[in-house]
Amino acid sequence: MISIVDADWTREAPRRFWDPGRKLLCAIRKYQLYKQKKGVIAFSLSKVSVVQHLFWSTVSGADIPINCKLGGGLLIPHPNGIVIHPDAEIGVNCLIHQQCTIGVKRGSSAPPRIGGHVDIGAGAKIIGNICIGNDVLVGANAVVVNNVEAEMVVAGIPAKVIGNTRQGC
Repeated sequence: MISIVDADWTREAPRRFWDPGRKLLCAIRKYQLYKQKKGVIAFSLSKVSVVQHLFWSTVSGADIPINCKLGGGLLIPHPNGIVIHPDAEIGVNCLIHQQCTIGVKRGSSAPPRIGGHVDIGAGAKIIGNICIGNDVLVGANAVVVNNVEAEMVVAGIPAKVIGNTRQGC
């Protein structure tokens, strides 16, 4: 069972040389680590991390800000087209598929907050000042504009609850 509280950092570790999603996350993590430290070496390494972030963002086609709030154990197996608002909060051990957008509504500045162990299907959009609970499944191409309680399965446009993650297969 995947935890909604404790990050599984092995999910983010690059498995081979060409692993754009994991390398992008690695550049983000390094930058955030070095920005907390003081000194010339930390400053220099943070700049190297910025260059790595730009490279892997270009290669992967993902728009994930270098200073966003990502929980540990994030998995982005196909990062192409992923867009995340800089102020969005993503919990631990989440899975985000390609072409997903996590952002704000027009006229609103508050981004979504996503709980732990949330799986977001390909092409899903999570928009506005909403909360997605822990252990939620968001269907492919769903447009989520309302809060989602924990352990729910949502799908559709606009997304509606279609099940519960406890029901099993």
